[in-house]
Amino acid sequence: MPELNESAVKPPGEVDLARTPLRIGTVTLNVRDVDHVSRFYQDVVGLRLLGSDPRAASLGAGATPLLELRGDPDLRRRDPNAAGLFHTAFLLPSRADLARCARHAADNQVPLTGAADHAVSEALYLSDPEGNGIEIYADRPSRDWRQRDGMMVMANDPLDFPSLLATAGAEAWDMVPDETVVGHVHLQVGEIGAAEAFYAGVLGFRTTCRYRRASFFGAGGYHHQLATNVWHSGGAGKRDDRTTGLAGFEIVADDVALGAARERAHAAGARLVETPDGLTILDPWSIPVTLRVT
Repeated sequence: MPELNESAVKPPGEVDLARTPLRIGTVTLNVRDVDHVSRFYQDVVGLRLLGSDPRAASLGAGATPLLELRGDPDLRRRDPNAAGLFHTAFLLPSRADLARCARHAADNQVPLTGAADHAVSEALYLSDPEGNGIEIYADRPSRDWRQRDGMMVMANDPLDFPSLLATAGAEAWDMVPDETVVGHVHLQVGEIGAAEAFYAGVLGFRTTCRYRRASFFGAGGYHHQLATNVWHSGGAGKRDDRTTGLAGFEIVADDVALGAARERAHAAGARLVETPDGLTILDPWSIPVTLRVT
């Protein structure tokens, strides 16, 4: 395997996620105990608390919000087989950052739900106190990504922990670096064909990979900013907005991508609401997807 680039600065020819025409902005979760969940994202994931009140919290990297929590103790716990969030994936700037995060998890006995080498990236998986899935990952250099028959080659191989931890250095893990973003959102949906019709056909992402009852969607050459699967949720109906879990998420779009999505949404008869800086569209499972212009 080629030696990995540890720099957070993209060399010439590398995919710059910040410059893609569509990328993930802020993810919003409904939770029962906002203080408890907020503390987890601060202490375990390393997000910074940007603001809070008794019913809400905003967390992010540097000054950039990545996660919004809406608290309501009367919410019902969501059905794990329902449509909604599979995981929110936080993208770290470098492999060394991921190594420090992995060492922090081990030192503090943070229970992981998994770890994997996806060929395009390396990832750790865990869940927050209310069962919302989390991925923390670092990309391999995009020059090392491979395609076959027009699709990105992705895998689910074991993570090489000794190789990863060897890059950690002496710096301790405290907070995520300021350059951290939500690299992608992975959803549980009721049917893959309907997901592709919406996320590719309406929003304008390209289907970049199909893998074991899942589809992955990317823009601007990135392996995926969105993914959908039916591993636990096949046949699921519309989401219940009075339950815990995903309340919605944001896609940051350039003017061209936003305008094209608006036209396709109208043509498809999708449910949408115009907002001051974009629009909100409901996907086939009534998950609100807000597109806002960069």
